[in-house]
Amino acid sequence: MDRTIDYLKIEKRTRTGKLISNILIYTLLALWGLIVLFPFYWMLLTSVKSYGSYNAEHIPSFFTLSPTLQNYVDAFTTVALGKYLLNTLIFTLATTAIMLVVITLAAFAFARLDFKGKNLVFTLFLSLMMIPNELVVITNFTTVTNLGMRNTFLGLILPSVTSVFYIYLLKENFAQIPDELYYAAKVDGTSDLRYLRRVMIPICKPTLITIIILKIIECWNSYVWPRLITDNPDYYLVSNGIQEIRENGFGRENIPAMMAAVVVISVPLILLFLIFRKKVMAGVARGGTKG
Repeated sequence: MDRTIDYLKIEKRTRTGKLISNILIYTLLALWGLIVLFPFYWMLLTSVKSYGSYNAEHIPSFFTLSPTLQNYVDAFTTVALGKYLLNTLIFTLATTAIMLVVITLAAFAFARLDFKGKNLVFTLFLSLMMIPNELVVITNFTTVTNLGMRNTFLGLILPSVTSVFYIYLLKENFAQIPDELYYAAKVDGTSDLRYLRRVMIPICKPTLITIIILKIIECWNSYVWPRLITDNPDYYLVSNGIQEIRENGFGRENIPAMMAAVVVISVPLILLFLIFRKKVMAGVARGGTKG
């Protein structure tokens, strides 16, 4: 009887300890979530405030009783935000599509084909990740300028159509596919490209989707290279367009209109991640697993 009572007391203490631990953990997570999400809330809130009401606030208000969408209308009528979005969409889709072909073929070569010096070439290839981006930008800028491709989509796209990291990530995924599948396919007379298209790509689809999403985000947020290679507003991307809007559009004082433009630019990426977040996590986890 005494042992039963002691056991119940211990179990009760354990449950109480777990409850307190869970409450503490979720409280900290909720607090951290509020800290992370607050800038997005403030951006959205400011974008629906009128210019007059925003400037009239001596103490920042965390809500508004008279929201307006005029700032979003101004974002498309006062400046060429629609043009910037279209340029960015063209740049993002073209760059991602070309890069996907390049890295898939390169990863397949390193993972499945046998050729002399493959390991040495792959090691040297990985060593390129050690080169600072600033040096690459300078080299690319000189090359593109000498080829007369400044202020062109081709000049924007070409330096971004490959990635050593993505090739490495995809190569590791390809290497996990059993060799027996490849040998069986070769016995049946299947070509390397057909095997890649019919077997390897479907198996590694989560990783490919992850790479596509990460590349889209990278292209959408690209700033340094487009800023260097374009000085014609007809080729500005959204990241450069924000600076143009600030300097020659709404002006430095119209913060609500600026926030509306930022919301319009940010929403596509947020929706993209929310829709494909599970596939992104699955692709990253698969890339970090061997065997």
